[in-house]
Amino acid sequence: METVNALGRRKAAIARVFVSEGSGKITINKRELSVYFPSPILQYIVKQPLSKLGAGEKYDIKVNLDGGGFKGQAEALRLAIARALVKINPEDKPALKSEGFMTRDPREVERKKPGRPKARKRFQFSKR
Repeated sequence: METVNALGRRKAAIARVFVSEGSGKITINKRELSVYFPSPILQYIVKQPLSKLGAGEKYDIKVNLDGGGFKGQAEALRLAIARALVKINPEDKPALKSEGFMTRDPREVERKKPGRPKARKRFQFSKR
């Protein structure tokens, strides 16, 4: 099996993933998964598609992560891994789709409007 690549996005984060056969090693920006995401919750989010398919030890994953915060990066990476796994084996798609791993979360930050402190907040009203 040659290397399969996929892209995942969430908020401002972009994850480019390269999946090849291996021993289950995940490398993010040339760092170990546990070093890049010290939080066990974020590690769990990243590994969700792999654990759903029971393919945790089958593939080596190299990742280029860019932009956003750590939560957005973890969710972008989850989407990218799920997309790569479907490229490898299209029969896995219904299982991943039912868990919601194949859906790009479209929510983005609303822009700040002129004459306002934030996107929707107004300045305090003063009658006098």
